[in-house]
Amino acid sequence: MSACPAATSVTAASVTAPAAEPGPLPVLGCDVRVPLASGGEVPYAALDYAASAPALQRVWDDVAAYAPYYGSVHRGAGHLSQLSTDLFETSRADVARFLGCRPGDQVVFTRSTTDSLNLLAAVLPADCRVFVFETEHHAALLPWRGAQVTCLDAPRSPERAVEILERALADRAPYGPALVCVTGASNVTGELWPVRELAAAAHAHGARVVLDAAQLAPHHPVDIAALDVDWVALSGHKLYAPFGAGVLAGRADWLRDAEPYLAGGGASRSVTRRPDGTVDVDWHTDAARHEAGSPNVIGAYALASACRALTEAGFETLVAREQRLLAALRAGLAEVPEVGVLSLFGPDAPRVGVLSFVVEGWDAGEFAAALSAEYGIGVRDGLFCAHPLVRVLLGGEPGECAGAGERAVRVSFGVGTPDEHVERFLRAVRELAVRPEGGRGTARSATDGPQSN
Repeated sequence: MSACPAATSVTAASVTAPAAEPGPLPVLGCDVRVPLASGGEVPYAALDYAASAPALQRVWDDVAAYAPYYGSVHRGAGHLSQLSTDLFETSRADVARFLGCRPGDQVVFTRSTTDSLNLLAAVLPADCRVFVFETEHHAALLPWRGAQVTCLDAPRSPERAVEILERALADRAPYGPALVCVTGASNVTGELWPVRELAAAAHAHGARVVLDAAQLAPHHPVDIAALDVDWVALSGHKLYAPFGAGVLAGRADWLRDAEPYLAGGGASRSVTRRPDGTVDVDWHTDAARHEAGSPNVIGAYALASACRALTEAGFETLVAREQRLLAALRAGLAEVPEVGVLSLFGPDAPRVGVLSFVVEGWDAGEFAAALSAEYGIGVRDGLFCAHPLVRVLLGGEPGECAGAGERAVRVSFGVGTPDEHVERFLRAVRELAVRPEGGRGTARSATDGPQSN
């Protein structure tokens, strides 16, 4: 862990720990051992990155180096307060660079992708129409409760996605402001969506686009300017940065023109009391307008640290390694006839390190539990907070409620995944898939509780 810098020389730059070497980046938890049902322990194979990725060691070291200097942000004249304010605003600039923000774009720190999209929903013009595919994660599907929402059918190809969107936008009436919400990479299949083409179609019909990059940003560069999207939303906990920070980055006008997402200190520049007992408020017009309360400086700094670490490691190197692991995973699963991999766009569609599947004869919850209990492997089972999409992929109707057996298993990995974890997973799948009667009753179902991402 990085030594703490001397108090007389500490700055926002000097609390940054050395960058990790490219390749499989060091993450916390790589040496954690977990018990097996048969006795003994094995190193834990974390293959649930799509829910929450392990923290990069670099992020943890950076936060540990800063922690003794933690202070209030935008609130004090003392040295630690000034340092924390500098660190917070430097983190905002680092995230802006990581996302390729344009001049004039704002970076608002939030709690998560869900919070970011709810913030955007709160600032929509009163007559704005929202268009969203039924394939979206609930974070992108559900926030638009105060708007007129058109839920688009699941497309079976990227080209079809563009066609569906173009038709829906052209047919809208009245022809007023519109917002299109689209994912960059599916949290169920890992498939990449045609973001640039969808943005072009939206803009051609006078609509704006927000990109849900929660699953894209940890695996692939995201450039707002190059993709020509209006906003990007992402979560730190999926980007190897714990401590509860997220981001909404993009165009400033709707954010500036709307009432603050939260009303309180920090969002206001001046508050005066009228004789009748009411108050007048002069709100900030920059990102602070929607960051009321004491900012989460540690979360913002952790997120910025992860952005720097991924950039310095070289995204081309990281993407190449992930694609090699993904190819090995897909080839290995293809050799197991009992396994069916879920796909919206087909087997040749490019994707990131996220893959969902079903196993003949197995309940998804029992299969995930067996992977944990017998092999020390952590995966996710369920509907992954994308219920309509998973039901479509499993052959059901979007309006149906899934039964206990109508779920899938998801395996996901990233920059900290060793080759051995993927190899162990494939060995486990091969052994479990041929177990008579799917091993029912041999492990407690992992579906005995709330389902998450």
